[in-house]
Amino acid sequence: MNRSRSSNAWLREHVNDAYVQRARAEGYRSRASYKLMDIDDRDHLIRAGDVVVDLGATPGGWSQVAARRMQGRGEVIAVDLLAMEPLRGVTFLQGDFRDPEVLLQLETLLAGQKAGLVLSDMSPNLSGISVCDQARCMHLAELGLAFACQWLKPDGSFLVKVFQGQGFNDFLQEMRKTFKTVASRKPDASRDRSPEIYLLGKTLKT
Repeated sequence: MNRSRSSNAWLREHVNDAYVQRARAEGYRSRASYKLMDIDDRDHLIRAGDVVVDLGATPGGWSQVAARRMQGRGEVIAVDLLAMEPLRGVTFLQGDFRDPEVLLQLETLLAGQKAGLVLSDMSPNLSGISVCDQARCMHLAELGLAFACQWLKPDGSFLVKVFQGQGFNDFLQEMRKTFKTVASRKPDASRDRSPEIYLLGKTLKT
């Protein structure tokens, strides 16, 4: 099947992308690695000795950054519907985070340990219907927030990808009800035209 003009344009942009080339040169699994590095350099989220839970982890760019920065002192648990190649220092659980059985398996892996950081870069399969896609994205963000509320340490942090649009303001209000501080982040590696933004909640309200 011949590629469409738009897919060919995307492929050319992707191949020529500075962050894609940098990831290949530096041994990172995806350009998304630099999004987390940018945010962590600013906000100091990844702490040695903590448990980090990475939701929507495949291909593993964020998990790789977390594991490297903790230098073997701590644990990274990654979850994704798609398979992921093994990473040193990362325990991977394949399954749909929306499935209660998968959530139970994740909780079993935690074995009662609270996480210092919950990362959510989850994104649904996009249909091209903007209203439906936005609703699915916000639903995943809400599931990530619910998990963070239950499994974060009191001084833990939650970093979640969202898309500005319908439901964003309501979700932002929920974040502000949950955390003492909430900030938005748009790392350099996030393409300017992308509506994605990262919300960072730090320290649970009691």
